[in-house]
Parts: sequence; C-alpha cells; structure tokens
Amino acid sequence: MKQLIECVPNISEGRDSAKIKSITDVVETVEGVKLLDVDSGFATNRTVITFVGEPEMVVEAAFRLIKKASELIDMTNHKGEHPRMGATDVCPFVPVSGITMKETAEYSRKLGKRVGEELGIPVFLYEEAATTLQRKNLSHIRAGEYEGLAKKIILPEWKPDFGPASFNKNSGATVIGARNFLVAYNVNLNTTSTRRANAIAFDIREAGRKIKDEKGKEIIQPGTCKAVKAIGWFIKEYGVAQVSINLTDISVTSVHKVFEECCKSADKRGLRVTGSELVGLIPLSSLIDAGKYFLNKQQRSSGISEKELIKIAIKSLGLDNLKPFISNEKIIEYKIKGVKEKGLVEMNLSEFADETASESPAPGGGSISAYVGTLGISLGAMVANLSSHKKGWDHRWEEFSTWAEKGQKFKKELLLLVDEDTKAFNRIMEAFSLPNSNENEKSERKKAIEKATQYASEVPLKVMEISFQSMEVIEAMASTGNPNSISDSGVGALCALTAVQGAFLNVKINAKGLADKSFALKIIKQGEELLNKSKSRVEKILRLVEEKISE
Repeated sequence: MKQLIECVPNISEGRDSAKIKSITDVVETVEGVKLLDVDSGFATNRTVITFVGEPEMVVEAAFRLIKKASELIDMTNHKGEHPRMGATDVCPFVPVSGITMKETAEYSRKLGKRVGEELGIPVFLYEEAATTLQRKNLSHIRAGEYEGLAKKIILPEWKPDFGPASFNKNSGATVIGARNFLVAYNVNLNTTSTRRANAIAFDIREAGRKIKDEKGKEIIQPGTCKAVKAIGWFIKEYGVAQVSINLTDISVTSVHKVFEECCKSADKRGLRVTGSELVGLIPLSSLIDAGKYFLNKQQRSSGISEKELIKIAIKSLGLDNLKPFISNEKIIEYKIKGVKEKGLVEMNLSEFADETASESPAPGGGSISAYVGTLGISLGAMVANLSSHKKGWDHRWEEFSTWAEKGQKFKKELLLLVDEDTKAFNRIMEAFSLPNSNENEKSERKKAIEKATQYASEVPLKVMEISFQSMEVIEAMASTGNPNSISDSGVGALCALTAVQGAFLNVKINAKGLADKSFALKIIKQGEELLNKSKSRVEKILRLVEEKISE
C-alpha cells in the first residue's frame, strides 16, 4: 500500500484572499501532493489548509507553505477570534494509509528541524511527536498566545524543540507534530452571547470547568465528552455565537454525540442549537454513523444507501445551516478519490445499456451477472425497509432495519464487482498484449496470462458467493416481510439465481483456458456447489411466494 500522509496547517490569515492563495498555491508546486481543502474564516482570521501525499513530498510542501506564510503574514498586526501563536500556527501530520503513527511523527520532526534551522522560526513539537508530556497538548503550548510568546520562550521549560530560543516578532512560533484525524466542528446557537456559548463548551469538553466543592475547595468538574476540546465565541460574519469544537479522537466521541450534548446543554440554558459547521474535512464513516444514529432515534430503518445516510446526517446536524455542504468537497475519501474515469456503476441506466450493447467486449456477462445480483438484493432491502415502516409493525422496526443493513452490505459488494469483472477481463487483454519476441518475454507473458485468467475466474466466483449469501435476506423477507411486497421478494430471488447462473458461465469459460488444471477443477467444483445450493434455496423461496400470492 502506498504511504500517504495528510497535512493540515492552520495559518493566521483568513481575510486576504490574495495572500491565502499565494500561500496555498505553493503546495501543488510539489509533484504528487494534492491540495484537498482551503477553509477560511473572517472572524477567526484563520485558514485551515488540507493536503495529502507521500511523506517526503508532504514534508517539502509543508516547508514551502510555512516559508511562504512567514513572508506574507505579519503577526504584529494580527487579530482574530481563534487562539494562535504564529503565522503558521500549527502544522499536524496525520497518517492516512500504509504508514504508522510512529513513522508519521518522525516526518513531522524532520519538518520541524528544517523550519527551525532554515527559517529561524521557533518550533514546538506536540501530540505524538512531543518531547515532553507537558508539550503533548496544543493548548498548553499555545497558552499566552502570540502576545505572551516573547516572555515565555526564554523560560528554560519552554525552550523550542527546534530553532532559536528567542522571539520571532513577525512569524511568532509554529507547533508541528503528528496526531490522529481531528475533526474541527462548530455548533451554531440562537444567541450572540460568547459567555453562554462558553458555558456550553465547558459542559461538553473533557477538561470541564473549575467549581468549588462543599468545603469551598476548587476542583475540576469534567465535561460530558472525552477527547473533546471546546470554547465559545461570536462570529460576526454569521451574527451568531458558536461552540468551537475539536474532536481529537472520533472513535471515542463522535460528531453526532457532541452535537447531541450541545443540544442538551443549550436546552437546559434556554438556548437552541440551530445547526453546525464543519471546518476542513471529515471521514466518511463519521457521517454514515451519524445518519444511522438519527434514523435509529426515529425508529426507522438504517439499511439505506450511503448517499441517503449522508443526506440524513447533513440535515440532522444542520451542516448546511450557514452555507451549502458539498459532500465531494468535505468528505475526505471523496476528496482524495478526486476526478476519476467514470466506472460502470457511475453510469445511468441508458449509458450502461449502451455501453453493454456496443462493440466493446466489456462489460460482458460477468459484469451483467453482478449487476443483476445487485438488483436482486436491492429488492430484498426494499422489502425490509417497507416492512420496517408498515403500519402496525412499529415494534418490529429494528428487526427489519437489521435485514435492510445486511442487504445494503451485499448490494455494495456486488456493485464493486460490476466494475471488477470488467477490470479482470481487461487484465487478460493487457497480458496478451505483452511482448513475446524472445524466450524470456514469452515466459513472462505466459505467466501474466495465467495469473490474469485465474483472477478472471475468481471474480465471478465471488459474484456467485455473494449472490447466494444475499438469498438469506430475500428468503427472510418472503417469509416474514410485508405481504404486499411478496412478489418483489420473488423477483429478487430470481435475479439472485440469474446472477449465480450467469457468473458460473464466466467461471467455467475462464477456467477452461487455465494451464493449472488443479486450480481449474477446484474453482469449478466450488461453482457447482454454489449453483446447486442456490437453485434449492430459490425453489424454496418461490414456493413460499406462490403460496402467499394464492392465499
């Protein structure tokens, strides 16, 4: 797996678009680095920048950005709502794929050393790169902010990890480190009071607030949410107060959990949460989980498509309250994926039919089998969702939601196989096009063809397996689902069987060309067993369907 690191520098400029563009433009001067997001705030006078790439390239891009920011941002004139101590205030590295946190921390130290030595900017390491426990927490390092830095930096306990132990008047200091994925998230309130917004922040943040016990001794009363930092502020451009939140570990506290806690606290104080705002990017799983959470609260089935779950999450959290929420721009997986060649499953029905009917040999029977299987389990999931909402069956909504979610899982797997079968066929064509002008090339070409053909046999076998497994959902719906949809269960079963039969034809024709006959016999035997079990199960489902139709 390719090593990928995300970098999320926060610069102390959110108002001058020309300066911001000059700073962010340097990121993509480094080959292989992709700028994902630029999120500026006028009131905070701060911009959160997100980019991703391989580690060495990310280090280079981050250095160029910090250098450019130090040239264009003069901290002596900076004012804003957000705490800050430097032109590039903080620059965290986040492991995305193929790399450990420990390795990521080493790259952040490499950047810190270079910034300190080459730019003369004091650098403090934090989170997983921190050199002391005191410096692990960003808020401890940033205490006193830019205005207090001149006195703080000369203290022995606050000697920078890299760079001069003296005040850099123009650039301040930069905090660099490695951390888990952080979600920067603001909750909107129907008030202009910063004091009231702060009260809610103290209620929810892990650090809580200071109170006095019955003896008058000052103690800490923890907030309701672990791994959460929060403050209250007023945002002039929106005309509302917000609870500004950093979720430092979304596996501990989710976005929807902190939103709900804000709602409870606001209600207790006579306020109302009117929506929320995402700063930067968010993992797809966070919105999927939020969508399911809010549907479950409504006692409605969560076995719906990814797109619909995201829509529910956006509306429930009010993420489009202040400005449009564009999923392709705000969800990290969608943003990294970027513009890609249109796959079969991205086509509309007419396009898919036209592509199939064209003179191109792909998509062929394998992709069509996978798609027919997708339609079969989609009908099964539909019956489950209809059953969960059936009048008089309210007590059974969780039962059917579970079946619908299982159906959605099978649907997603089969949709991936629609394109994968065509890719497998293309691999065979690519192998056949390899050079064969000498014995070595002929040998390598033969191996490549064999390997590609094996894979082209395994993909339709996977279609058979998942289509057979999906019959469990369809059978359950035929047996216990909404009787008004019994014919839909029957059609779903027929589609699933067609998928199994069609995919088996592809298993056999590809296995026929294999040199490894033991592999070919094994995969054909597996296919025969799946086909026989599928026929028996669909016969059972269809008998049940016919009986219910005849009642």
